[in-house]
Amino acid sequence: MATGLLVAMAGLYGLARWLDVPALRAFAEAAMVGGLADWFAVTALFRRPLGLPIPHTAIIPTNKDRIADALADFLRAHFLTPQVVTRRMQGVDVAGAMGRFLAEPRAGGAAALRQGAAGLITDLLHSVPGDDLGRVLARGIQGQLARIDLAPLLGQALQAAMDNGRHRPLIDALLHKTGTLLESNEDILRAAIQQRASSLLRWTGLDETLANGILDGLYRLLAECIVNPDHPLRARAESALAQLAQDLRHDPATKARVAQMRDALLASPAMQGWLEGAWDRLRAALVAGLNDPQALLQGRMGQALAEFGAGLQTDARLRARANRYVRRLVAALAARHGAGMVTLVSATVRRWDAHTVANRIENAVGRDLQFIRVNGTLVGGLVGLALHLLGQIL
Repeated sequence: MATGLLVAMAGLYGLARWLDVPALRAFAEAAMVGGLADWFAVTALFRRPLGLPIPHTAIIPTNKDRIADALADFLRAHFLTPQVVTRRMQGVDVAGAMGRFLAEPRAGGAAALRQGAAGLITDLLHSVPGDDLGRVLARGIQGQLARIDLAPLLGQALQAAMDNGRHRPLIDALLHKTGTLLESNEDILRAAIQQRASSLLRWTGLDETLANGILDGLYRLLAECIVNPDHPLRARAESALAQLAQDLRHDPATKARVAQMRDALLASPAMQGWLEGAWDRLRAALVAGLNDPQALLQGRMGQALAEFGAGLQTDARLRARANRYVRRLVAALAARHGAGMVTLVSATVRRWDAHTVANRIENAVGRDLQFIRVNGTLVGGLVGLALHLLGQIL
């Protein structure tokens, strides 16, 4: 359109000369001058007009690196400073939005957002190499477990259980299990007792009486221990557990044995295989949960998240504290990574070739720049006509 208007002004200029209309000729002549000047100015931004090496033309390609640095400085100064980020987030209610998302997980916008995020994370999980990451994860877990001193932890847990009486159900279960094993293996025990009896007892038939007496005594002892919480055998068991808790916390020999068992367990092929398969199991569980995100929001977890979301919406103090924490977090991220982000912008623009930069900017704003040519043609023509009329008056 701009070029067509310039050609039209040239035709109008020729027609005005042929008809000898001075005012029309002045308008067309000034319009051509204005249009050509603005064509030169617009073209000089992106390339050299007519390919001529005129100074101060092809401004954008020539100054590409300086533009990249200026853009980075602009972003750093006006967008990615902690002060600017904090000020812009003053009116953003992140906690309220999170509360609504958690309290109403089936809302349309939240569901669409969750579905999109779930798809993105699922693709990312599938793209991560499982074998390499599994080995790295296994080595990391194994190293962390190898540094844990298990003996004091086990001792403290055992002592805490005994202080609260939580060890008694364990002793009861052990006694019941012993009774069950004794009953199911009574024939084997009876035969073993009879084989170890003397020949005289077997010849007189007293070996069976001895076996019955031993087994009856064991049954009676177990029954008394089960029904009598103050039985001496129970007391001895509790004393042994207390001593074990003490040794786990303070005895170097016991600590060394626990450490040896820990290291042997971690070095076993079965444990190595389990650790290396941990990533595959974790990834499968995550993918299954992401494919059915509503399942994650059901049951106790979903209820807890819904209650937390309702609290964020109704508790003004909690919402204010959460928003303050988010602002501080985002400001810290801007302070820590802002320079790296703007450096990425600058480096990316620097890597573009000059023609790429010019073409991308021209495609973005070129249409508006062509209207500058149109305006220049029309305004130039009006100024020329005004000067002609002023000359006639004077």
